[in-house]
Amino acid sequence: MARFTLPRDLYHGKGSLEELKNLGGKKAFVVVGGGSMKRFGFLDRAINALKEGGMEVYLFENVEPDPSVETVMRGAAAMTEFQPDWIVAMGGGSPIDAAKAMWAFYEYPNVTFEELCIPFNFPKLRQKAHFCAIPSTSGTATEVTAFSVITDYAKGVKYPLADFNITPDVAIVDPELAEKMPPKLTAHTGMDAMTHAIEAYVSTCNCDYTDPLALHAIKMIHNDLVASYNGDMDARDRMHNAQCLAGMAFSNALLGIVHSMAHKTGAAYSGGHIVHGCANAMYLPKVIKYNSKVESAAERYADIARFIKLEGNTTEELVEALIAEIKKMNAALNIPTCIKEYEGGIIDEKEFMDKLPQVAELAIGDACTGSNPRQPSQEEMEKLLKACYYDLPIDF
Repeated sequence: MARFTLPRDLYHGKGSLEELKNLGGKKAFVVVGGGSMKRFGFLDRAINALKEGGMEVYLFENVEPDPSVETVMRGAAAMTEFQPDWIVAMGGGSPIDAAKAMWAFYEYPNVTFEELCIPFNFPKLRQKAHFCAIPSTSGTATEVTAFSVITDYAKGVKYPLADFNITPDVAIVDPELAEKMPPKLTAHTGMDAMTHAIEAYVSTCNCDYTDPLALHAIKMIHNDLVASYNGDMDARDRMHNAQCLAGMAFSNALLGIVHSMAHKTGAAYSGGHIVHGCANAMYLPKVIKYNSKVESAAERYADIARFIKLEGNTTEELVEALIAEIKKMNAALNIPTCIKEYEGGIIDEKEFMDKLPQVAELAIGDACTGSNPRQPSQEEMEKLLKACYYDLPIDF
């Protein structure tokens, strides 16, 4: 038996933000990030719609990128004081991810973070509040997923929380919000979405319900991401739908070691964070090559290549064509080929090598590793990470 879970309602298209007036609650706790939603007027529109629907509104602002355990706990405390019956998270993946974790602590004040970090171990939610998610970026798809990523900066670790309980009740996918993304964010979030779709398609948990979503998302992203990056707003609007479809696929089919590696390298180094979507983009070609040693995975990568009309007569040729196409997209999006080139070299080589065994061990233990089609050993994971640092060929 398998499970397929999506939000109860998904509103999409321009103007769908106005659906907030129809949520039907009494108190809304609104979670947002650093200010772009306010700057572009979307926050005021959301608050006005909620108030028009008869709701009292509490605003929790300034959730940081890669939200921290501390931010989650502050938000949960504020929720406990306000007692909302709706949580409305708005912005990029960070405020939505943070709000999901806040939700758990609001409903269960005595639960521990360690308990929530065990995959699919959340207590039953919706005892106090329902959840509405409104994305402003086209990548994480956290508005339709059973996942949240929270960072423990003291330990230098990202925790991917996973439970169908935290799939939002309502998702509002309004492309107007995504039209304000700067090019770099458009590139990184777009390749995050591409990684979601590709990993979902080759995941060991793929199924008839997830495959069509993953393939169509890949086709849309392949067609529209570079144009969206270059300022085509029609393409930008389509990307907002594409990333959501990719999210529907991976939330149910799960992911693989591209994400395991991105989670564990993101906050591990003192020089700075490796932005999640950029990490995925850099690691994806290496992991495709690594996974293609498994025949069933190679056939699935070849399926993707055929679906987006790449050339090749054999499975091996099609896999290589897919790898080359991902690299071509990365180049068009000004994404570096390897960690050593990331942001002018901010990730120190010695620190990377010193931490390699620990980071590799953590990546193997990540929640996303179990559904990867090839299970890496400690030695293989270290080799993969080194290949991603130096842009080395994958020959193992």
